[in-house]
Amino acid sequence: MNLPMLVFIGFVLITLAITYWAARRASDRSGIYTAGGNISAFQNGLAVTGDFVSAAAILGSVALFFFAAVDTAIFYISPLVGLCLLLILIATPLRELGQFTVGDVLASKLPGTSVRVFSAVSTLVLSQLYVVAQLVGAGNLFSIVFELDYELAVFVVGFLIMIYVGFGGMLATTWVQIIKAGLLIFGVVILAILSVYKAGSLGQLFNLAESAYGSSLGQFGRSGMSPFSSISLAAALVFGMLGMPHLLIRFLTVPDAASARESVVISALLIAGVLGVLLLVVGPAALAFIKGNVAYYHEDGSIIGGANMILLHLSDYLGGELLFGVIAAVTFSTILAGGGGLTVAMSSSAARDIYFAFKENRQDEDDKTEIFVFRTTAVFAVTLACFISIALQKENIAYLSALAFGIAAATNFPILMLAIYWEKLTRAGALCGGMAGLLAALVLLVLGPTVWVQLLGNSAAVFPSDYSTLISAPFAFLVAYVVSIMDSEGLEEKRKHAGGAI
Repeated sequence: MNLPMLVFIGFVLITLAITYWAARRASDRSGIYTAGGNISAFQNGLAVTGDFVSAAAILGSVALFFFAAVDTAIFYISPLVGLCLLLILIATPLRELGQFTVGDVLASKLPGTSVRVFSAVSTLVLSQLYVVAQLVGAGNLFSIVFELDYELAVFVVGFLIMIYVGFGGMLATTWVQIIKAGLLIFGVVILAILSVYKAGSLGQLFNLAESAYGSSLGQFGRSGMSPFSSISLAAALVFGMLGMPHLLIRFLTVPDAASARESVVISALLIAGVLGVLLLVVGPAALAFIKGNVAYYHEDGSIIGGANMILLHLSDYLGGELLFGVIAAVTFSTILAGGGGLTVAMSSSAARDIYFAFKENRQDEDDKTEIFVFRTTAVFAVTLACFISIALQKENIAYLSALAFGIAAATNFPILMLAIYWEKLTRAGALCGGMAGLLAALVLLVLGPTVWVQLLGNSAAVFPSDYSTLISAPFAFLVAYVVSIMDSEGLEEKRKHAGGAI
């Protein structure tokens, strides 16, 4: 049994022990959905870091840097802007209005079953896509570390996520994320220190990276993305932060709004540090030491394990089997933590916003049924994600994650912002705007280069970009505004609800 496998088994045993501990303390809805609201600001800041810095960040972004250098800075900088906006615009009202899900927040402003159901549908769609990104990374990682078939590896990881979420709920997921965040920070720092040491200095590391890259690392345009695609991707990453349900529900796990704001600041500082080291040190190191190194390439010139495994190859180069095992374990913990948080978001939304919404005269004794719905959703959602990830095995996981953020920016973000800050938003306006944004994002995704050309085999894309946020998000805002203004019946209902203040 090799070292990476021993580290992996050790981590699994620790997380299963956490799940057992959490299952004994999270037996009701509050414990399952939001860990009872008893997570401290510092703990939640670590958990948000663990939730956000996913497999896409530590595998996909390094892989993108390997091919496009500074062009990938957008993946590092944009989320930090999104966190700042989250602190300013969302954290306080979210904690004050929400109980268990984003649907609770919307329902507090727009009472009715339909708004809850829409919130659940959008959560399921975009969270499913993000889970798929985690599982693609898991399959590639396992196939290298344990020499398992990609398909088997995906289902092994999926099964573990089901266990964590089904039995431990948000409490178990939170502590897995906290441990993962600590491991991640440790792993990234070790990689950075060894990279600089191996090169002799940071300046020499950049020189080696540029030599391998063939041009300056600061030269823009190597990604081949148009200005529209670049700006649209940046918008997706910024505004998607304000609409990703697995990140938003994290702020319902703390006791009050002040703790929610504090946890955003802590997570922003930690995420900025991790992403900064990845961009400025680890990314260049991957170019300097892995690009052109025949030990990590197949005979046909392709990278062993695919581009998503470049970071693992770097760890092997710098520290041999020991560091490879440590970074593999860190990456694995990243996948489990991210997948767990997303599955909690999907499961709680299905149980709370669909089951609860249609349950009239609900009594407390129905908690067991609602928790059963939560657990059943976890099983079905993760199983479906496993099958989809098998079909998308070769896709870059940073790209898949960006698509999820794009959908969030076009659906949850516009409606959540309008519900919180615009008193004239009606139920019809929210539904039409949200559905318009979701459909626009999905249709333009299908018509874009990756799906229309690469997956469907057409000769040319109908829509020239894979990123449509600059169109789909404003379209959602516009439809919600127009429908609300024209919805005289809905406006009258809101006036009565507000005591004539609108």
